[in-house]
Amino acid sequence: MEAYLLDWANLLLRWAHVITAIAWIGSSFYFVLLDNSLSPPAEKELKDKGVDGEMWAVHGGGFYHSNKYMVAPRWKPLPENLHWSYWESYSTWLTGFALFTVLYLFNAGSFLIDKSVHDWSPAAAIATSLGFLVAFWVIYDGICRTLGRRKNGDLLVGALVFVFVVFASWLACQLFAGRAAFLLVGAMLATSMSANVFFWIIPGQRTVIADLRAGRNPDPVHGQRGKQRSVHNTYFTLPVIIAMLSNHYGWLYQGPNNWLVLVLLMLAGALIRHSFVARHKAHVLGKRAPWEHAIVGTLVLVGMAFWLAPKPPSAEQLAAAKAAAAQPAGYEQVRAIVEERCALCHNAQVQQKNVALHTPELLKQHAQTVYQQASVLKLMPLNNATQITDAERDVIKRWYEAGAPIQ
Repeated sequence: MEAYLLDWANLLLRWAHVITAIAWIGSSFYFVLLDNSLSPPAEKELKDKGVDGEMWAVHGGGFYHSNKYMVAPRWKPLPENLHWSYWESYSTWLTGFALFTVLYLFNAGSFLIDKSVHDWSPAAAIATSLGFLVAFWVIYDGICRTLGRRKNGDLLVGALVFVFVVFASWLACQLFAGRAAFLLVGAMLATSMSANVFFWIIPGQRTVIADLRAGRNPDPVHGQRGKQRSVHNTYFTLPVIIAMLSNHYGWLYQGPNNWLVLVLLMLAGALIRHSFVARHKAHVLGKRAPWEHAIVGTLVLVGMAFWLAPKPPSAEQLAAAKAAAAQPAGYEQVRAIVEERCALCHNAQVQQKNVALHTPELLKQHAQTVYQQASVLKLMPLNNATQITDAERDVIKRWYEAGAPIQ
């Protein structure tokens, strides 16, 4: 029953997390597009009002005219009711952390730990995973605060943050199961994104508004810092998404150089995102859209596809596979494999994902799931905790293709 309730929590939290993430990413992408698509107002009326930039857009059969004021408008007092964009960020992080807790921290021995990578206790793995989230934010924030306002500060910050992300990706893959390591790096970046909003962007905006309403001149550092962190969040977005999605694809995180796979995936995402960010500004200036960054990012992905492609089987392997295919696997062979490799999590007492395999009828009922997870996707057993072999996966494949007999 406990596993069943955790599955429900997993489903509902994942649903909420995706919804709030769509809201956050959508609003973030829109405001980046808006900021980079603004042009100085041409009409005297708008200039007299203090408008610093405007954009006309068409959508849904109507026209929209967006105006941006760098400070308060000159033609009217600052409205009391202002829309604040922060609950999308907070809700995304809260649902994501709750999902991480339910799926990974409650099952640390299975989800966080791969003893062939690093053999340690669940408590140590949990503490270290939480430490990753905190430590990355502290170091990243320190880099931004100490170097962000120097000459070429944005370049220095970007280079150091990139190096730090590479190191964190390598370290995570040395300590945690590959699937967990990829997710943890994504969560690490996402935590810093939400922390940017919570610690700097929103407090800075509140300070500026308080100064304006009190008749004081706001310190421009709040706007500069908020803009810097918002730009970082934009470039973190696609790397975070690909890190989160990657845990569904075992061939990405199961290899010996999985940390490099993760880094290249995130780098490709950041390059592609940059082309879209720069395109908005280029469109306003009447210049060519700088698609070369997206082209480089795409080429990185194509190169990875070739790099990670499975090696063609040798003549001996082909002959062995042909001989094995001529002898369909029977129930007894599969039963022995299931009892040794799968029954730990799928038995009469423990039924992960509501799947039990302790009787012939149940094995028959879940034959397609067993085949997909163990033979096709090779995701189960999780982190290969029971050390199933490729030969045993092939036995399951041949048994399923023979009709999954249980006699």
